[in-house]
Amino acid sequence: QVQVVESGGGLVQPGGSLRLSCAASGTIFSINVMGWYRQAPGKQRELVAKNTSGGSTNYADSVKGRFTISRDNAKNMVYLQMNSLKPEDTAVYYCNLVQYKYDYWGQGTQVTVSS
Repeated sequence: QVQVVESGGGLVQPGGSLRLSCAASGTIFSINVMGWYRQAPGKQRELVAKNTSGGSTNYADSVKGRFTISRDNAKNMVYLQMNSLKPEDTAVYYCNLVQYKYDYWGQGTQVTVSS
């Protein structure tokens, strides 16, 4: 059984930084996509960044230049370094793993950017 668990959320002031971590466990295939999505109150869940096991990366336009996704394939971990945070980055951040035809989600971690 595959599990995906996020950690690292919290409260940060505008302009600050946070690093989110996500650990996948269970049967993890060597070919997969791991990424981060977020959902703000009253809004739909949206892609933040994703990274394929082959090294391709995609970012939402709103986070380009501020957020960096990275992964450790040996540990089945994916990270999201978030810099220059803005109040509009406030949301629940979800880790996502896609492998074969299956989609796995973590429980989410709250990120709040406020002074």
